[in-house]
Amino acid sequence: MIETQVRWPPHYSPITAPVHVHNALDMEASADAVWAWLIRAQLWPTWYPNASDVNFVSGTPPDLRAGTRFKWKTCGARLESTVLEFVPGERIAWDARGLGVDAYHAWVVSPTAQGSHVLTEESQHGWVARLGNLMMPQRMHKYHQLWLERLADRARRGMPAAT
Repeated sequence: MIETQVRWPPHYSPITAPVHVHNALDMEASADAVWAWLIRAQLWPTWYPNASDVNFVSGTPPDLRAGTRFKWKTCGARLESTVLEFVPGERIAWDARGLGVDAYHAWVVSPTAQGSHVLTEESQHGWVARLGNLMMPQRMHKYHQLWLERLADRARRGMPAAT
């Protein structure tokens, strides 16, 4: 089993979840810039093609914070998420609930001598999650890797514009 830095709620532990994916990437970008792009959820669709229709339900845009609720679409699924863990500049995690999906997606950002190391992991329950994993077993890993690569590209360019 892969070691993790994620603080898993018991229900979402990779040990008991039927679907789990782990991705990580070293980035030549400051941890501050990575964090700024990661929490600016409404901009995800401008640089990550698997996210769309990101709208805040509660909380103050433009940045995610502890307790922020947002609706969005990814992998063809409409989801509602709540930020359940938030350590500024270091870690963020949200749940994601929709038809046949109950997921937990966590990110850990660590500064390095070359920039930053970013880890993302997700675990899922639900019939849609199981079916998707069965039919396309590498899809979530592929999309998370793309998310990391696109995040690295944005963060290398600097901070998102002030709103």
